[in-house]
Amino acid sequence: MGNLPRVVAHRGASEISPEHTLAAYRRAIEIGADGLECDVRLTADGHLVCVHDRRIDRTSNGRGVLSTMSLQELETYDWGSWKNPWSDLDDEAEPPGVDVRRVLTLETLLATVRDSGRPIELAIETKHPTRYAGLVERRLIEALDRFGWAHPKIGTESPARVMSFSWLSLRRMRVAAPGLRTVLLMDRVPLRFRDGSLPTGVSYAGPSMEIVSAHPEYVDRAHKHGHQVHVWTVNAENDIRHCRDIGVDAVISDRPDVALRVLAEPPNQVGRRT
Repeated sequence: MGNLPRVVAHRGASEISPEHTLAAYRRAIEIGADGLECDVRLTADGHLVCVHDRRIDRTSNGRGVLSTMSLQELETYDWGSWKNPWSDLDDEAEPPGVDVRRVLTLETLLATVRDSGRPIELAIETKHPTRYAGLVERRLIEALDRFGWAHPKIGTESPARVMSFSWLSLRRMRVAAPGLRTVLLMDRVPLRFRDGSLPTGVSYAGPSMEIVSAHPEYVDRAHKHGHQVHVWTVNAENDIRHCRDIGVDAVISDRPDVALRVLAEPPNQVGRRT
């Protein structure tokens, strides 16, 4: 068997800490995750923030459509209590810090990766459709450029890669920042790509766990075309083992601690592919 899959923390260590908070990402780094995954959306005043949903209702104590709000407005809301209600704390317990409560900007997450003290991959998903269309990609490239990560020198790789279900988004990235790796996310494999090929310029395949469960042979097909396979969202222990056994290159998991523990197990040789 080749190398074990790399473990990418989905929205940070999001089973433990509120998703997309700085606390969730710091926890993932402490756990030892190889990479971090985040979603980005654009505020009304042009800031990229790490939030999955179009509306802020599920993961904050505010309401409304994120793209209509300024960063300053988003910073007035609590982004952690939906998962860990502070009212349950003892009277003498220390209240949670801003790492758990404040909306996270992409800029802050990039700085956290830069300052982590070890190499960490960053998988950034652009969310579409959006009222800002290509502006999301332009702002993303500008942010990566400030860290020297948008246009890696020949022979080097940026720690960041861009993921999307939108081929148009990935095409915009390829035109504007051809040195960045891209991942086509798929909840089903289009007929013309079932042989393991991908659209021109896309680096990696990003199938769902359901795809590789039903069609494990897809991984070998993609590898034969020279593409890595990064699978989302891999949380169950048996799914983690399945991904290891069929040779996927990265698992994107809400439970990076569990994924690392399972992948450290001695593999069961009975019935395994070699």
